[in-house]
Amino acid sequence: MSLLQVQHLSRSFGGVRALDDVSFALPAGQLLALIGPNGAGKSTCFNIINGQLRPDGGAVLLEGEDIAGMAARKIWRRGVGRTFQVSAAFHSMTVLENVQAALLSHHRKLSQLWRPASAYFRDEAMQLLEQVGMAGQAQRACAVLAYGDIKRVELAMALSNAPRLLLMDEPTAGMAAHERNELMALTRRLVNERGISVLFTEHSMDVVFAHADRIIVLARGKLIAAGDAQAVRNDPLVREVYFGSGNTFETAREERA
Repeated sequence: MSLLQVQHLSRSFGGVRALDDVSFALPAGQLLALIGPNGAGKSTCFNIINGQLRPDGGAVLLEGEDIAGMAARKIWRRGVGRTFQVSAAFHSMTVLENVQAALLSHHRKLSQLWRPASAYFRDEAMQLLEQVGMAGQAQRACAVLAYGDIKRVELAMALSNAPRLLLMDEPTAGMAAHERNELMALTRRLVNERGISVLFTEHSMDVVFAHADRIIVLARGKLIAAGDAQAVRNDPLVREVYFGSGNTFETAREERA
């Protein structure tokens, strides 16, 4: 059985059908890319899986349990982590303190502090920072970090609840090419070591084709293609809907460089 099963998901906003009968599955230990043009329904799909939106219909099964409509905090407790396109780190806090704050939430200690928060889960936080290559910057304020390093801190925070499923929304947005590949290579290593599943959205096709095990494509709320990189790259409907007539993935990569 797949770790995540999305079944016949639908969601409308007024007269706009953001998701229209979308179904897909994600096995354990796999990186699945969710791509599509602006307005395709990617964020809506993410926000339903994460508990920030309720679907109008359909189910989101996490190891067989329907989590659709649950509060985001309850989904977090069930082992779903998330990183965001816009930085969610506290820039006035140190790298270490950001990860400690995530661990305090995971261990339900936020309302039971009898000593300074910085004294809790220090070793556990340092282990997470070691995994993402940020232990050497633990005492630096996030405000002074390079953008790629902030993304690594957010990844450590997302790993604080030992997730079975990790949702990554535009994880490499704003990064240089070498930073994009380094972050996704790190994500691949963590997937292999932890056996977790990753669902990520991404506009950089070089990242998608280089790192995703499978790719699913949305357009106007509908799932129009699914498969490995080669199958999606060669799909005529994907070329037409995603890039427009006469355009190709290779041309799009050049335009985005």
